[in-house]
Amino acid sequence: MKSNQRNADLRVMTDDQLNEEVLKLKKEQFNLRFQRATGQLENTSRVRTVRRDIARAKTIAAQKREKK
Repeated sequence: MKSNQRNADLRVMTDDQLNEEVLKLKKEQFNLRFQRATGQLENTSRVRTVRRDIARAKTIAAQKREKK
């Protein structure tokens, strides 16, 4: 159910907001990769979640561009 709510939140965002969200998630992904490399990452499942959130946001942005 969380992803359904996440999808709904992403769908109401504008193109600029979606781009900002992708950028924010990519920064988080970089930080998580850095933490994993240095052995400081505690929640390893967050890497997968962030990767999927990036894909989800990019997909919705592409769908919105296609509709125009």
